[in-house]
Amino acid sequence: MSEQRATSAGGMETSFGFTEVGTGDKQTLVNDVFHRVANRYDLMNDLMSGGLHRLWKDGMVSWLNPPKRPGWRSLDVAGGTGDIAFRIIDASNRQAHVTVLDINGSMLAVGRERAEKRGVAANADFVEANAEELPFADASFDAYTIAFGIRNVPRIETALAEAYRVLKPGGRFLCLEFSEVDMPLLDRVYEAWSFNAIPRIGQAVAGDGQPYSYLVESIRKFPNQANFAAMISRAGFDRVTFRNYSGGIAALHSGWKL
Repeated sequence: MSEQRATSAGGMETSFGFTEVGTGDKQTLVNDVFHRVANRYDLMNDLMSGGLHRLWKDGMVSWLNPPKRPGWRSLDVAGGTGDIAFRIIDASNRQAHVTVLDINGSMLAVGRERAEKRGVAANADFVEANAEELPFADASFDAYTIAFGIRNVPRIETALAEAYRVLKPGGRFLCLEFSEVDMPLLDRVYEAWSFNAIPRIGQAVAGDGQPYSYLVESIRKFPNQANFAAMISRAGFDRVTFRNYSGGIAALHSGWKL
């Protein structure tokens, strides 16, 4: 597609996929998308990525390497269904405590139910709040994770500043997000799959293709790897790096509050 990627956060604030919306309108529209897909969100992730999102998320938690000791606290933002939180808890031998924050109550309801079924409710709490206004004191967490959520935040620079604020000195920031494919041929195959197949799968499985059209379009508008890494650095983080997964279909960004 010819739609231009944002090179900074400003391009995302009024971008609802390829549609330009008024300042302040994006959050309401995004909320509606996730209310509509919450119950089929994880199934659709499997279908959209061919199951690869599971490997990418495993890689994220492996790079985080949560310690196997009590008292270590992580914040998972836009993680309502608990996918990252449960991986962190398991990787820490159920020593870590993870606060799952999401602006969408429907997604959080799915996560709470899953936590009870998995027997990890004592290791997780679920908070309905905005990534741009975290309801936590400064230096509250040892790690901040966000997977496939930051491109849905209207003011990304504000969210990054909040991530920096709530991390303890020495804390780790990790963001897994769809990014820019950097392999010839794969980019064209991925493009065709995204815009043609994914909305149709959404219609067939979830009964609604429109939310998936937005999700695909939002990926194309999100800053590429280098531009997003620069934004993380501007927020104050040090040792900012990223790893590409599957030829750049997804990228995992890391930064430290030093």
